[in-house]
Amino acid sequence: MTTDPAAAEETEPVTGAEPGGPGADDDGGSADGSHAPAGPGDETAAVTTDATDTDSGEGGMSEPGGPTADGGSGDGTAADTAAQLSEAEAELAAQRELRERIERRKAEKEGPVQAGARLSGKAADLLAAVRAVESGEKPPASVFTEPEPAPRRSAPEPVRQPRAMPSATPAPVASEAVDTVRAVLVEGGAPEALAAQVAAVLGEGADTQLREDPWQLLRVAGVRPEQADGFARALLGAECGPDDERRGRAVTVWLLEQAALAGHTALEAQALHAALAQRSVPDPDAAVQSALAEGDALVFQDALDEPGAPPAPAPSEDEGEGEEGEAERPVRVLIGLERYALAEESLADGLARVVNSLPKEDGSAADWESSATGSAAELIRAVAGHGLVLHTGGEASRAEPAALAAAARSLGLRVCAAAHTPDGRRRFAALLATVEEARGTDEPHDSTVGAPSGDEPHEAVTTVAGLLSGAEGPGRDTDGLLRTDLLIVLDAPQLDVESAAMLAESLPDGARLVLTGDPGVLWSAGPGRVFADLLAARACPQVASRTPDPGPVGELVSGIGIGELNQVAAPGKEVVIVPVRDAREAVHRTVQLIADSVPRAIGIPAEQTQVITPGHGGAAGTRALNTALKERLNPGPGRFGGFDPGDRIAYSPAPGRTVPGQVVKADADGLHLECAGDPVVVPKERVEQTVRHGWALTAHQAVGARWPAAVVVLPGDAAQALTRPWIYTAFGRAEQHLSVVHGVDQALPRAVAEIAAKPRTTRLPALLKAQVPAAG
Repeated sequence: MTTDPAAAEETEPVTGAEPGGPGADDDGGSADGSHAPAGPGDETAAVTTDATDTDSGEGGMSEPGGPTADGGSGDGTAADTAAQLSEAEAELAAQRELRERIERRKAEKEGPVQAGARLSGKAADLLAAVRAVESGEKPPASVFTEPEPAPRRSAPEPVRQPRAMPSATPAPVASEAVDTVRAVLVEGGAPEALAAQVAAVLGEGADTQLREDPWQLLRVAGVRPEQADGFARALLGAECGPDDERRGRAVTVWLLEQAALAGHTALEAQALHAALAQRSVPDPDAAVQSALAEGDALVFQDALDEPGAPPAPAPSEDEGEGEEGEAERPVRVLIGLERYALAEESLADGLARVVNSLPKEDGSAADWESSATGSAAELIRAVAGHGLVLHTGGEASRAEPAALAAAARSLGLRVCAAAHTPDGRRRFAALLATVEEARGTDEPHDSTVGAPSGDEPHEAVTTVAGLLSGAEGPGRDTDGLLRTDLLIVLDAPQLDVESAAMLAESLPDGARLVLTGDPGVLWSAGPGRVFADLLAARACPQVASRTPDPGPVGELVSGIGIGELNQVAAPGKEVVIVPVRDAREAVHRTVQLIADSVPRAIGIPAEQTQVITPGHGGAAGTRALNTALKERLNPGPGRFGGFDPGDRIAYSPAPGRTVPGQVVKADADGLHLECAGDPVVVPKERVEQTVRHGWALTAHQAVGARWPAAVVVLPGDAAQALTRPWIYTAFGRAEQHLSVVHGVDQALPRAVAEIAAKPRTTRLPALLKAQVPAAG
């Protein structure tokens, strides 16, 4: 490691200072939708922290709104109605369909079971045959004589649709409704700018709802309890008080929403009660019971298996006194929102179906075995005999799922791989094309997709968001299931419970699912820790890659992953440390590195170098760094909402998703962007909420993507935020060169060695245990 790429030959390796990186991002409520996770031990702190931008001194009501899923029109054919939906609308429709399926499944479980109604596959065929013989419709010989199987035909290649990313357009709200809500807001002293958002969130009769229950304002993103209290006092006068049942119920739901932003799908009852007490709710238990009675929240009791777990709370007098065994059973009481409860239950059901259903007869064991060569052999053998397989490893290990995809396609399977970001899609598509070329399998065989041509991405590779919305991928059959026999999900740690549930529910019977990713990176921006929960549950085969990431950067990052911050030899200045004394110097040196030192000494231009810093706020956060970098690299008046053509941006079409891009122009339609090669038009009223300058990103925004060079900025005020996953993620975004602007002293090695990811409270392990036995 050296101190500066501009130092040339006389630079000596740094022996005292080591590269560093902060922990969880502090960009709660930011345009990227990412939030630092907090675990059971920190639940009270997590739920009492406002989900607003930590760098903003303003309250949620003074900076209304947060990122929401984009609207916008697709650009498919007129015959394809689904293509006209926006990406956000398609995702919402998929969520509604998911919940309807869950309700139907629950109703089926509670209702009478018709004989044979739950059978499928050969069992159902056999039952139908028996009934046909009994009724005399067919003679036994004709019924039980199976016809010769028809030869499997290649599926026609679908018509390729352009992958234009839709702009963010909120659902239209009648102007009359907005006006009536605005009048109520003004009367209560709240900003008028919230009117459209309140009307959209509360729906029909929003003004009446606000008058009857002013704390409904807490349902709007960014509004805090103290602000809702002031609004309620203005409307209710003497009737308003901290012991108001409406307030307790609304604050309970708000705290659960804050917990979800921190990654939890539910909260332990004790933690929720403590957080309510901190919010001046005089009777937390009554507040929780009110929320449960109104259906705003749900209560769960999960069995405790961990050694040393606290005993179950004593039952109250009004609880039934039967089932003494159940009362004595050690459980933990969890409170959660319905949407995440349904998602986790649906995910557990879907994964159990994948694990327990036999894979389709898609090739003999000998056919699979002939493809099981090289580093991917273990993965291919595991997938050949199992419906669900987990695969772990770093960036270099992606060659193994690529080899699996190529092998499956050569057997005639319909294969789809989904990455977290467009950059991940591009990199895996190029890797898959290389593997298929080496195998001599450029033809698509029986796959639904073909090999790439030129710079076109491989059609078998999508993004998770594009696959779920229908904008990318193989499409769906008449039952709404994906037309695929093997789904490979890359960047699996970035799956939240809702996305994972929709993927699992979309798989047809007999399809295989492979979740692959690096368990050392930051977890999903949304609630849950799906990949980590599945690894801990050991409900399916797990294949750990032994392929190391190459070069000095790979060696450094690999050591961080196991808690060691090692000195690495970097003869080509692949890793450089730049010590700084304060945030002002950190910004100055960062601009110098991007604009001059890295291009001159390393040969990587500024547009291929990414700055990564802990959060948006502070003297060396993304805002300060982007301001300085724009002034140096693309100065301009910022006449288009602070942006000029040529600006690097970070576009967030939905919470938790960030796509780097560039400003093209602006006109009456909005701000025109180019993101991952696709055109995007963001309406002017959505620019402030969904677009940031993108020379500097947070680690949560950058996860899933990589750049030839990365400059990680560690100002002194970031020391308390440092964790091993943040450092691992930030350093791992560099492919060839890593510069570390280091101002955190010994906080860096301490974080790498001692500070792991904060746990998240989820129900998925308990749900899986009830349905899927642990793999031997």
